[in-house]
Amino acid sequence: MKKFLFTFSLLIICMSCNAQKVEIKKLESSNPTITERPKLVVGIVVDQMRYDYLTRFEGRYGESGFKRLINNGFNCKNNHFNYIPTYTGPGHASVYTGTTPKYHGIISNNWYDKASGDFVYCAGDDSFESVGTTDKAGKMSPYRMQTTTFTDENRLFTQMRGKTIGISIKDRGAILPAGHTANAAYWFHGKDEGRFISSTFYMNELPKWVQDFNDKKSAEKYFKVWNTLYDIDTYNESGADLNNFEGGFNGKDTATFPYDLAALKNKNGGYDILKATPYGNSIVTDFALAALDSENLGQDNDTDVLAISYSSTDYIGHNFGVNSKEIEDTYIRLDLELERLLNNLDAKVGKGNYTVFLTSDHGAVEVPAYLESMHIPAGYINNGNTNKKFKTFMLETFGVDDLIANVSNNQVFLNYERLAELNLELEDVQEAIIEELISYDSVYKVYKAKTMNSTAFTTGIEMLLQLGYNQKRSGDILIVGDPGFISYSKTGSTHGSGFNYDTHVPLIFYGFGINKGETVERTEITDVAPTISSLLNISFPNGAIGTPIEKAIN
Repeated sequence: MKKFLFTFSLLIICMSCNAQKVEIKKLESSNPTITERPKLVVGIVVDQMRYDYLTRFEGRYGESGFKRLINNGFNCKNNHFNYIPTYTGPGHASVYTGTTPKYHGIISNNWYDKASGDFVYCAGDDSFESVGTTDKAGKMSPYRMQTTTFTDENRLFTQMRGKTIGISIKDRGAILPAGHTANAAYWFHGKDEGRFISSTFYMNELPKWVQDFNDKKSAEKYFKVWNTLYDIDTYNESGADLNNFEGGFNGKDTATFPYDLAALKNKNGGYDILKATPYGNSIVTDFALAALDSENLGQDNDTDVLAISYSSTDYIGHNFGVNSKEIEDTYIRLDLELERLLNNLDAKVGKGNYTVFLTSDHGAVEVPAYLESMHIPAGYINNGNTNKKFKTFMLETFGVDDLIANVSNNQVFLNYERLAELNLELEDVQEAIIEELISYDSVYKVYKAKTMNSTAFTTGIEMLLQLGYNQKRSGDILIVGDPGFISYSKTGSTHGSGFNYDTHVPLIFYGFGINKGETVERTEITDVAPTISSLLNISFPNGAIGTPIEKAIN
């Protein structure tokens, strides 16, 4: 009996083992689970878009542009840049790298290079040639950006099968988002050409579809009258059309509607005038849709990225200011461009197959002259008087006038060779300069570089300065102006500070993998790239410091 029970038990065990082996073989022979990803990611950066443009002009937007993204996507209502300076080059780099100038190295649009003693441009690269023009406007590459973008990481993840195309009116708006591994970046060359161009960094000649687009002179149709889309009397979210706070165009006495662009083009740079009108955004949409079609974006299982930057909003803001009728009309028209883009994505990639994010590279200050008229503290910094006073101080204090190598981007670069020749201690000179500068009108704060390297700031302007400070590229002394004070003309708006009017920008996610909802919790621009990387299940950009916005993605 015992022998029978032993044999029976052994048989049961063997049957169980065989069943497990069969189950394991079934699992091994089945197809592995593939994580679903969107077929296409479309990144939209609207140059110089303050957050309140979403809410101020909301009543004029249709249901299929901004409102479609907000109502069916995830709206981060308290999104900020987390560094100084808030310029275009650093902004685009930070959106796509998930880090700040401290790490990606794009400290401004142009900056003084301490090694060469020359100014350099964030996307400039003389080792490459122009493609599509004989002008030097194509001598560009992303090589000064020192970290990867999520577009780079997606290319690496897909073994370079996933495409990346960058498109903008501005070269830096196309090049920096597209990253180091892009298939192409294209930007609009105006003047007397009006065509999209590129660089030999990407290709030796333009693809046929780009040549065809250019040969059609697609931009020429926009030499027409720019008038308000609707009755100007209904534009109640902006100031009077005729005022003292706007620049306007050469050849027209007042900065008022309408603008006959065909008549004004010869005195305003030919095709360049289109950049400073809503039609510059239309040109970008036209070209983006041509790229969508011709490059077959979003048509296979390897995620592609289309990086679009609408730059005309920045040109118009600089010219006419935050509170202008021109800005209001521009955003009403941009809403229609977004609708056109989204409708084409629906038709060609398919609803639910793509992901969109929309943000900005910086905000903008209200025209200080206008703020002054409203009795709000604001004004202008007279660089001529300030420089003269500062030079006198340096001469009287140190007996020489060549201790300063350069002053730019609110930074002072010292001449180290002269300091050594005169046996001057760096810190002593820095402290003396700081004590002098902080006494000047319109100067809010002044810090030396050592403070940025030796102290860990977690809040306030100091933290923003630190995250924008690059040890190898930034200056020896950092200056912050008073809120509302700028070094600029008395017409139009500008940007660059760490105050809320420059840091608070939209951030909306929409489409594949995105939850519907909103948050007023603080998010930061460096969170964009980690969020998209998490959605794609790929590596974060190698310098990323941001955090995925968990509420936005499902």
